[in-house]
Amino acid sequence: MSHKVLRVLAFGAAIALAAGVTFSGRVSALFQGQQPASQTPAAGSERKVLYWYDAMSPQHHYNKPGKAPDGMDLVPQYAEDNASQSSSAAGASATKMPAGTVKIAPEKQQLIGVRTATVERQSLVRTVRTTGQLTNDETKLAHIHVKVNGYIDKGYVDYVGQLVKKGQPLFTLYSPDLVATEEEYLIAKRGAKEMGASQFPDVSQGSQSLLRSTRERLKLWDISDEQIKKLDETGEVTKTLTFYSPVSGFVTDRKAFPQTAVTPDMDLYSISDLSTIWVNADVYEYEVPFVKVGQTADMQLSYYAGKTYTGKITYIYPTVDAVSHTVKARIEFPNPNFDLKPQMFANVQLKINYGKQIVVPQEAIMDSGDKQYVFVVHDGGVFEPRVIQMGAKLEGNVVVLSGLNAGETIVTSGNFLIDSESRLKSAMAGMQH
Repeated sequence: MSHKVLRVLAFGAAIALAAGVTFSGRVSALFQGQQPASQTPAAGSERKVLYWYDAMSPQHHYNKPGKAPDGMDLVPQYAEDNASQSSSAAGASATKMPAGTVKIAPEKQQLIGVRTATVERQSLVRTVRTTGQLTNDETKLAHIHVKVNGYIDKGYVDYVGQLVKKGQPLFTLYSPDLVATEEEYLIAKRGAKEMGASQFPDVSQGSQSLLRSTRERLKLWDISDEQIKKLDETGEVTKTLTFYSPVSGFVTDRKAFPQTAVTPDMDLYSISDLSTIWVNADVYEYEVPFVKVGQTADMQLSYYAGKTYTGKITYIYPTVDAVSHTVKARIEFPNPNFDLKPQMFANVQLKINYGKQIVVPQEAIMDSGDKQYVFVVHDGGVFEPRVIQMGAKLEGNVVVLSGLNAGETIVTSGNFLIDSESRLKSAMAGMQH
């Protein structure tokens, strides 16, 4: 026998031993020192030769023995050997199993360490752990402006971080325009009183209209009803008027200083109500479909070890960060004691409920790149390759969206060697056709 044939047979032996599959009778005979398979069977032999083939190109068949074009001896294919080669799919062919289905004897399964598991439908809840940063509740931010030019006389809230209550005085303002409007109001009020009983309707209505317009102008400048009432009662123009906080919260910015001129475009105070706080958590884009508005979330801070805060997702932002490939999920937390402070960093856990899903161990899945499949176990040691569609991966398991049913049995260990045998069988079947 040539060295070329020996190398081919040695390579075939290595593959067969790795897969736990024995050689055909003619290969065993060669390694036991018997006559080469390329020779014609001895006279009287009952073995039937179906055809001869080139060992290097098994798809090429010949009607008689001889030399192949590459110089190697042609190898006979006996009828009983052909039946042996196809026996691994005998049971599968009866049930029209797909290509690549193999049959492995129990002792060979034990040799290659085959382990199986039953496919189950389970209720799945996954915890997504991420980080987030605390920020102000933007719906509870107030910016204080005046609507008339003037000068700050006194400032009652005089530092950033001060907690103010709704209705608390912020500053007093002197405004020539405001003083002039107050004088107009008092004059209109006296005129309406004196001319209200006039026998001329136009005069009476004109005095009332002037009073209403000056009163409305004061209200548009944020002069309260109580201040107008006081103006009515005293009948005296107030040089300075006090402005009050419209909300409760902490002063986050201040530009109202005594003896400074102010205009309507100036942001004199920024006040933030921190009774609720927002946390913007980073969620990876492949997890976003499972995060829903209204879902609860837990948060821990390094500042308060051992304490857990519970909030709700109120908004999922519509854009993805190009660097981190994450989406911001806004979580709202109650903050009655003001423990939570803007710009803190937090650890966030989101509970994702997948419902009841078919789940298999991750090691049971074979990935060829363009498709994923598992080996389904049938009676008689038959292993069927089944293409599946994978879903989410969680803690060593994979959700199977399609391709498997609950109650089926799959291979969880030893599937690499079964896959090798399956691929080899498929390749040989393709070459024979």
